[in-house]
Amino acid sequence: MSTGELHLHLSEDPDADRRIIWDRLIAYNRAQMGPTDYRPFTLSFSDETGETVGGAYGAIFFRWLHVEMLVVPEGQRGRGNGRRLLARIEQLARDEDCIGIWLDTYAFQAPGFYRKHGFEPVGVIEDLPPGSRRFFLARRLA
Repeated sequence: MSTGELHLHLSEDPDADRRIIWDRLIAYNRAQMGPTDYRPFTLSFSDETGETVGGAYGAIFFRWLHVEMLVVPEGQRGRGNGRRLLARIEQLARDEDCIGIWLDTYAFQAPGFYRKHGFEPVGVIEDLPPGSRRFFLARRLA
């Protein structure tokens, strides 16, 4: 890597540049703390045709499971599918000897659902999006 002046620009290919930035950040983190043991996961709901219609995506690292995305199809909400998905996420976290689970959600999504399942707020950003809030929640496993 050059030691000269750095030039800042808006990328033409964000996905490719994201990978480069990610790899450099992970290399730095490993140098500071050792391996992260980063392991992505997906738990999917499929319909009768086998098409994926929802589920959860995230990763396990530093012995915490992070739920990055979670969606139950709109017509399937209120039928226990979210509870079933969270139970499977918890089982995965326990199988992987995780300390806990964390995620974020908007006020218009499901903060009450997560609180009902033992998640506690650990942070909030007001006006994200404007006029609403984004919650960060976590649940330690016993």
